Amino acid sequence: MEHRRPRLGIMCGGGPAPGINSVISAATIEAINSGWDVVGILDGFEHLIEGSSEHFRGLSIRDVSRIHVLGGSILFTSRANPTVRDEGAEDPEWRLTNCRAALRAMGIDALVTIGGDDTAHSASRLAAAARGSLLVAHVPKTIDNDLPLPGGKSTFGFQTARHVGVELVNNLMTDAITTKRWYFVVAMGRSAGHLALGIAKAAGATLAVIAEEFPKDRPVRLSHLVDLLEAAMLKRIAHGRPFGVAVLAEGLALLLADEDLELVLRDVERDEHGHIRLAELELHTLLAHLVKERFRERGERVTIEPKNIGYELRCAPPIPFDIEYTRDLGFGAFDYIRRLREEGGQEVGAMITMHEGHLAPLPFGTFTDPETGRPRIRGVDVESASYRVATEYMIRLKEEDLSDPEALRSIAAAAGMEPSAFRERFGYLVEGGPAGIRAEAR
Repeated sequence: MEHRRPRLGIMCGGGPAPGINSVISAATIEAINSGWDVVGILDGFEHLIEGSSEHFRGLSIRDVSRIHVLGGSILFTSRANPTVRDEGAEDPEWRLTNCRAALRAMGIDALVTIGGDDTAHSASRLAAAARGSLLVAHVPKTIDNDLPLPGGKSTFGFQTARHVGVELVNNLMTDAITTKRWYFVVAMGRSAGHLALGIAKAAGATLAVIAEEFPKDRPVRLSHLVDLLEAAMLKRIAHGRPFGVAVLAEGLALLLADEDLELVLRDVERDEHGHIRLAELELHTLLAHLVKERFRERGERVTIEPKNIGYELRCAPPIPFDIEYTRDLGFGAFDYIRRLREEGGQEVGAMITMHEGHLAPLPFGTFTDPETGRPRIRGVDVESASYRVATEYMIRLKEEDLSDPEALRSIAAAAGMEPSAFRERFGYLVEGGPAGIRAEAR
């Protein structure tokens, strides 16, 4: 009987990120050179959930030798979720059951998944359900940079997304200076503000506003965000520079009080994981409208252009940093699988990471938040020196603006207010940190 070569499957889940193709390339080449067959599973878990074993393509070294420089994914991607339970069904986990059956029908012995926290969760559940019959290596990717990688290492795709975002914001800043207008820019980041802050800091944007600067134990009022932006703009006007770019993390919308969230949730869809499609919320558009209303009430006119730069970043060709990084991760994913297959043991899957130049697989379960059962989220550390540097170079209302009589007078004059009234109105913004500590804006 002819001995069958072991077969590796590779698939992508979630949103795109620069460097996916480089992972596919590196894992494919190393697997083939090690005597394995490789197939690419198309459209993430979408067809596997239905039990279909027909949506795949064989991968050769020739197929992948130059794809590492390309954005997007040659295997496509989807947000199909195999972990949803159907309590009314005979098999509540029929989606996972179908996935296992489809992978067996394809003859797949090991699987490399490429994705963010949702795909990592799906990969770990699939490995557990397979009970050792399928080895799984997950390669973490997200431009949000919100997965807890060792040593603060960025997730792949983040550096490229920030690089492209900085170029776009630099162009907007030049336009703002030239035309004396404002831009409110939303950057992706459902659970963390790394991308918004990184773009703003590197581009020298006027200010960045991220979810992490607000207390976690109370909702954020929409008027609070409007106050932050208006106060920064008034300070710029007082400095004789009536223009700028504010970068906002999209996850701010999820912090809003229920009564405010209703203003931005009308007709907004959710994805297969139950997440609100934040790109459809258009928080930046609403904020631009509300800030313009503030100026209009004073008899003034201001031009504010809302922009969302999320999708422009996700499929950009990776910069050299991400190409090199993903070569390591793709090789590491297969190397981990090869080692498990040779050594045996109880471990059936891990998230592949790099730490100080060495591969550092994190076994499934070791990076899980016990409260949610999902991968832990890494947010921006607002107590760090890096964050302090970012805020020092932002134009936003600060304590010294209120304690210096001349500074206070000029900013209050820009608002058409008396200094004491301005301090009473906006003073809460500088109490206890960048965003202020009071639960509600006035």
